[in-house]
Amino acid sequence: MSATYQQARLSRDPRFDGKFFVAVKTTHIFCRPICPANLPLEKNVEYYELAESAILSGYRPCLRCRPDSAPDSFAWQGVDTTLNRAIKLLKQYPELSINEITTKLGVSPRYLRQLFQHKLGMSPKQFQLFNKVLFAKRLLHESQISVEQVAMASGFSSSRRLQSQFKKITGLTPSNIRKVKSVSMPNQNINLKLNYRPPYHWEHIKDFLFLRAIKGIETITDNSYSRTFVIEQEPGWFKMTFNPKHTYFDLEIKLNNLSHLRSVIMNIERLFDLKADPVAIHNQLLATGLAKEHLVRGLRLPGVWNCFEAGCRAILGQQISVKSAISLLTKLSENLAEKHQTLAYFPSASAVANSNLEFLKIPNSRKQTLIDFASYMQNNEKNPLNHSIDDLILIKGIGPWTVSYVKLRGQSSPDIWLDSDLIIKKQLAQYKISPQKAEPWRSYLTLQLWNLA
Repeated sequence: MSATYQQARLSRDPRFDGKFFVAVKTTHIFCRPICPANLPLEKNVEYYELAESAILSGYRPCLRCRPDSAPDSFAWQGVDTTLNRAIKLLKQYPELSINEITTKLGVSPRYLRQLFQHKLGMSPKQFQLFNKVLFAKRLLHESQISVEQVAMASGFSSSRRLQSQFKKITGLTPSNIRKVKSVSMPNQNINLKLNYRPPYHWEHIKDFLFLRAIKGIETITDNSYSRTFVIEQEPGWFKMTFNPKHTYFDLEIKLNNLSHLRSVIMNIERLFDLKADPVAIHNQLLATGLAKEHLVRGLRLPGVWNCFEAGCRAILGQQISVKSAISLLTKLSENLAEKHQTLAYFPSASAVANSNLEFLKIPNSRKQTLIDFASYMQNNEKNPLNHSIDDLILIKGIGPWTVSYVKLRGQSSPDIWLDSDLIIKKQLAQYKISPQKAEPWRSYLTLQLWNLA
């Protein structure tokens, strides 16, 4: 891979941003491959697939290209399921201890340490610490929240602990990073930049989400998407504005409890599929037999906020048009939405489970399926890792298509093949392709065939 990395570094190819990092031996600094600094000689560089690995080797993050702001790499997806889940949990819940993480994973601390050491060359504790420091650095660069709030959002027990670890790992203090005066922001919004790898087909994802937007909860303009959400009983709001010139989205978040900030950001990145490698996916889809002119370049999987919302959309959308399904979803929200001040939020599983849904003009059997689904999600929402979406098939009225749809949009699973979908069946009759050759990106093939229809 070093030859590929060398070529990408020399050309500053943005398609490789976040997939690897360039460490310069003479300066002891590591950069993104798109860094605008003068290019070092090849003999003076080392390549790392993870920013945390570069830190472990003694390199400091560049202050110019800021490796902390690079789009996350999916290099480890498919390598080891337990490792992938562990990395996700360590990033998403920085406040949790390693023992709490292993409990959620159902493995022993010793096994997890061995797994990380074998695959990444570092311990889970080191990975977690480096990741927390990188996230704190990002907040210090881009937001105006106080150092105390940065510590809370990045999972440190105190600002003193943050400053100590920050100095030890980066060689800098938070005050060295800050260029503007920090202010406490209990009621102000946080602004960040979320990078992606080009190309990114915003028009497609915008039109897809616009057609399925729930009035009062989601708002879509020519260049932005915004919505309300609830996380751990905490209400929030965000707005994503497409900025193609700089290959990032401008993100604005309103969230009172900053301990949930990292989880919210990761979910937004999933919702807009910012970790995707569009070039690799495009080439894989070409292998199925689809012609170049039939493929949307830069296609992304448009997600929804969580699996409960995705399930409601799937159940209410069974065997009816998208327009009719959104009409039912809007009615569901109008009657059961949570209200905080002037904003409405998608109904909770509890609200749906405890309603007779008499306001919905659908068969009673469909109502009961929705109620049973909501009851199941309510019973498991406190332990989302301890149940499988596949278990939804046990609920009367839920079939394989509904389960797959929840995975496709609620979890953004990349390899969901909806071959039982009526539109997909019609497209397969028209286009002679080999769907199995799209693995592990069959979700994108599903979306491409929907688009062709």
